[in-house]
Amino acid sequence: MRIVSLLPSATEILCAMGLEGQLVGVTHECDYPASVRALPKVTKTLIPTTATGGEIDALVRDRLGEQGALYTLDMPVLERLAPDLIVTQALCDVCAVAAEEVRSAACALPGNPKVLNLEPETLDGVLDCIRDVGVATRAEKAAEELVMTLHHRIDAIVALTRLARHSPRVALLEWLDPPFSTGHWNPELVRLAGGMDGLGREREKSVALRWEQVVAWQPEVVLISCCGFTAERTMEEIHVLDRVRGWDSVPAVREGRVYVTDGASYFSRPGPRLVDSLELLAHVIHPELNPLPSWVQTPLRLQEEHR
Repeated sequence: MRIVSLLPSATEILCAMGLEGQLVGVTHECDYPASVRALPKVTKTLIPTTATGGEIDALVRDRLGEQGALYTLDMPVLERLAPDLIVTQALCDVCAVAAEEVRSAACALPGNPKVLNLEPETLDGVLDCIRDVGVATRAEKAAEELVMTLHHRIDAIVALTRLARHSPRVALLEWLDPPFSTGHWNPELVRLAGGMDGLGREREKSVALRWEQVVAWQPEVVLISCCGFTAERTMEEIHVLDRVRGWDSVPAVREGRVYVTDGASYFSRPGPRLVDSLELLAHVIHPELNPLPSWVQTPLRLQEEHR
């Protein structure tokens, strides 16, 4: 089977199931595992690589307000690859090629490739998507083995966090300029990791916030995971916090519990590494109960000058 993945998370699912050898094309954002970077790229982005967080937010709002896509397919490459299966999504217009463009492209391709649309809203939904990929690729056994492994890791975290005496208020943010809550599966991850998310809502989209709302929540832990940014790229935007009124009064700031992590790897990709994200969250919320696993990147802890 010749598979094209239009989602970094789908690429990660396929590789975790042992199907990397069947991948013939991926998106320009697919970077994990590192070996997939050598595969042909079937998408292009309209977002300038030099844009700031505020500029990206404005561009996203303008494009989506005009019903314009942020990514587009490279049809000549897609035609040359002649896939049997295209894996895509319609959950988030910001994150991938528009679903309608994918459907139109599939109809125009020789061989009438199958299109698998993944739209998880919860952690269980992500696991179900792995099973769906297993059915579509005739690799049900590999899918079920992966799901079971991930379930064991989830259960281990939940068992440990039940020992905690306190559920701290958590602010998990996916953007800084302006601040955005996280949505869909991420507030659920906060809950499973033993915290309380008063800014995001389970199974709902992320929403733009005012910094006054973040400060008013008085989070005891802040974790910043800007969607699509590495931790280092996010640090280029961290000066935004310097002008937030009342930031110094936030308990997480006073206690040095403000963290920055790699949003390109964690939280924004609904694939196997969402369980890594849960383990990371559990560590920053309850470090006394949850040592950071060796396979999870250590989050950056903001230094004194940013408190």
